Amino acid sequence: MQDIDFEEHIEKSKQILQKLMDPKLKLEDGVKFYKEGLKELNEAKELLEKAELTIKEYQKGQEER
Repeated sequence: MQDIDFEEHIEKSKQILQKLMDPKLKLEDGVKFYKEGLKELNEAKELLEKAELTIKEYQKGQEER
């Protein structure tokens, strides 16, 4: 499975949000899209947290020099 980057997760989340805003959306589809959107946002959050940790580790290494 190909890794998806942060920006792609955010873009997918935006697309899902647009689908959720459709007033003709059926409840069952809405629930499916909601779950999918949360999954995309959680994956984006994990990538962001990993990047933040990498930056903090780098900064700590720089301070120790």
